[in-house]
Amino acid sequence: MTVPASAARDLPPLAVAATPGAYVAAIVQAYRQRGLDPAPVLQRAQIAPAQWQAPAPARITAWQMEALSDGAMRELDDEALGWFSRRLPWGSYGMLARASISSPTLGLALRRWCRHHALLTDDIALDLTEEGGAACVRLTEHRELGALREFCLVSVLRNLHGVACWFIDSRLPLQGAQFPYPPPAHADAYAVMFPGPATFGAPVAAIRFDARYLALPLTRDEAALRVMLQRALPLTVLQYRRDRLLVQRVRQTLAADPAAGHSAEALAAKLHLSARTLHRQLKEEGASLQALKDEVRRARAVELLQRTERPVKQVAQAAGFVNEKSFIRAFRGWTGSAPAEFRRRSRLPP
Repeated sequence: MTVPASAARDLPPLAVAATPGAYVAAIVQAYRQRGLDPAPVLQRAQIAPAQWQAPAPARITAWQMEALSDGAMRELDDEALGWFSRRLPWGSYGMLARASISSPTLGLALRRWCRHHALLTDDIALDLTEEGGAACVRLTEHRELGALREFCLVSVLRNLHGVACWFIDSRLPLQGAQFPYPPPAHADAYAVMFPGPATFGAPVAAIRFDARYLALPLTRDEAALRVMLQRALPLTVLQYRRDRLLVQRVRQTLAADPAAGHSAEALAAKLHLSARTLHRQLKEEGASLQALKDEVRRARAVELLQRTERPVKQVAQAAGFVNEKSFIRAFRGWTGSAPAEFRRRSRLPP
């Protein structure tokens, strides 16, 4: 599932070098395990020895990693690049995608992906669980993966996450990622590879995200899959602009504490976005932060006016207003009535 080597050579090298050179060393190790020379593929990917050799490997660009991985997978005929006890011949992960794309929802697609991955290798196992509103894809190791362990766990989880985003044509924000080893020297790169909190020293490798994404329907078909498979590796680094659940996630975060100020910066931080990205993505979904705030505040105010005897001043505070006067003005704009009048009328017998 990578770009053909001829196409990779035609791509302009990207300027930002963020991929750890340690992953280049892992691919070189896969070549050595097969008794093959990695020098030609390193040269085609324009990777110098200083970018991957110890003691202080540097970083490479996404283009370099794409060209290197494509060449290595083809020359080794192994899409797993030496991770497992047997090779995964070219097209293995494409087969997983084809087995999953007919699923009606992302949840079923990921369950099929995890189940069918076990047909490729029993060295690891993938499983999807739901608990407390969170979905978790867990990777369990069934044998020692040796020097390629980190590269394997990172690649398998990034591959699955990227394909999941592609299936639903949406960002799939991670609530967290965890790994069963100490922080590597390039631990800062995990913030790019797995946007969201990353922890180390966990019992198993896993990624977590909002379980509501599992109910989203797949938006891709077989024709789109054939095109994607011509150049699939960028899926592991692509950050989708669209988030099909962002409006719901913002609304839920606001409703969890309607009395809070919820500045764009504070809200964006909770959602692992920048304030600018939050505003842009909401606009793309036909919404705005202010409109969602008003929606949540109105619902909270109506509930308190109808169900409690709290004074209007307290209702205003609970709905997130700094003073009673601004609340009355906003409430009149929402409903056409002052809060006290709305309460009185809502309690009149039919």
